[in-house]
Amino acid sequence: MSNPGSISNFKTVRVVIKGRVQGVSYRGWTVDNATELGLNGWVRNRKDGTVEAMFSGSNEKVREMERRCWEGPPAAKVTGVDVNVSDEDAAPGFECRLTV
Repeated sequence: MSNPGSISNFKTVRVVIKGRVQGVSYRGWTVDNATELGLNGWVRNRKDGTVEAMFSGSNEKVREMERRCWEGPPAAKVTGVDVNVSDEDAAPGFECRLTV
């Protein structure tokens, strides 16, 4: 991963994924993909049926994860991905959090 100290090459986003994204292993798929890309952050289900995630890392890797969110695991049917820049600090690693 690129040097996180280089602000121009580092970003954090919060993403809300809509569609058939719960009960299809979307969170586990997200953990695997984010870990593969070396991203920090988390993923969780929301009571409204969406999945929310925070991705933090190099611009290139975060953009790639945003793209992958449109695909999801095989059983998912993604209808929307809302991406917002965040100033939240991410702990090292990527985790699955409890539903909110």
